[in-house]
Amino acid sequence: MTHIPIVSFIAYSGTGKTTLLLKIIPLLKAKGLRLGMIKHTHHKKFEVDYPGKDSYRLRHAGAEQMLVASRKRWALMVEVEEEYDEPPLEQLLSHLDQDKLDLILVEGFKHEPFPKIEVHRPSLGHPLFFPDDENVIAIASDEPSAIITDRPVLDMNNPEQIIAFIEEKLF
Repeated sequence: MTHIPIVSFIAYSGTGKTTLLLKIIPLLKAKGLRLGMIKHTHHKKFEVDYPGKDSYRLRHAGAEQMLVASRKRWALMVEVEEEYDEPPLEQLLSHLDQDKLDLILVEGFKHEPFPKIEVHRPSLGHPLFFPDDENVIAIASDEPSAIITDRPVLDMNNPEQIIAFIEEKLF
């Protein structure tokens, strides 16, 4: 369970979630916030290291947990026996040191019951997840005037507006 604010950015692939987060994160950092980030990927067997590296070789030799550390960073790779449709976000949150964070940003995990900002580009022709998802607290769009909803509609090209909404809603 999380004891700090969390917000997930959800959208169809190719809509611009990562691009939006790349604009928002530096602005939140400039405000002095300590950020945690969890990103979902649909690639079942993604690699964070690569063939030839010792950590890769040790993990593939049978290490179920592989922690790589240096003076400036560490990374933990865990092999899981169970295959989920999506890994449970609650389980992943437990791996973050929340005492050192002010806000957790999540990319994806659209089926999880956490506050979400839906990123939507009407020109792509995808339907909205809202109103079917009651956890959507706002919609960020490149065409805000094209969205008719009772939720706040934010301009995804105005990251400062999105940050102001997050601060007002979650803090």
